[in-house]
Amino acid sequence: MLRVKAALLFLAVAVTAHADWTIRSAHSEPGRAGIVHRQVSLEDSETNDSATIDLAVFSTKSCTLRVIDQPAPPRTDLAQVMRQERCLAGVNGGYFDPDYAPIGLLISDGKMIAPLQRARLITGMLAASPREVQILRVREFSRQQKFNAAVQCGPFLVDQGRSVRGLEKTRTARRTFAAVGSVNRAALGFCSDVSLAELAKILATTRLADDFRIERALNLDGGSSSAFWVAHESGAFSIPEQKTVRDFVGVVPK
Repeated sequence: MLRVKAALLFLAVAVTAHADWTIRSAHSEPGRAGIVHRQVSLEDSETNDSATIDLAVFSTKSCTLRVIDQPAPPRTDLAQVMRQERCLAGVNGGYFDPDYAPIGLLISDGKMIAPLQRARLITGMLAASPREVQILRVREFSRQQKFNAAVQCGPFLVDQGRSVRGLEKTRTARRTFAAVGSVNRAALGFCSDVSLAELAKILATTRLADDFRIERALNLDGGSSSAFWVAHESGAFSIPEQKTVRDFVGVVPK
């Protein structure tokens, strides 16, 4: 009897230890130029915590990324900039200091605005060339590559389809991220309050869209900077930022 109880206890602990985020509901809304807005509600079966992720999933064959910089005031919000620049979807971009100077590499419309930096947090970059959209580690970046758009940020959330280890587990906040996958698919996304470790786990272990398996994902500036916007076939969906930011990443047709 003791052995049976011990076995049952071990099984219960094992199930709890491997508890995952599960999808409670999901909804897709067609956007323009083949973009799909995917909204997914999730629940952690261990803690009963909940989260909502919004994704703008697009084909890198028909769309690419543009970094839209706001070097001087008056700086406006994501929704207004996306409409003015005729973007299909977008999020806030990289980190900036109290004087709104960008922290890390920033390339907008083919022009380098700020140089590459080597620091513990900003370990990757989201970059777009005429051929492809990539998420690169800093060590993979080459000055010989010609990027039309790039923003250095971090930390890495997913690499080779697996969540990155050692991410912060306790501090929750709104999150913005970029992701790339197989078959020429990429996405910009927003997540409600979660830790970096939980976001990485969600992105690596949950199939958020049927045709999109995430290979790499990179955290962008989060917290009160986080914002998300996507144009639907009629109207638009918007999650506004809570403070003014320096730059945005927009999806545009090729």
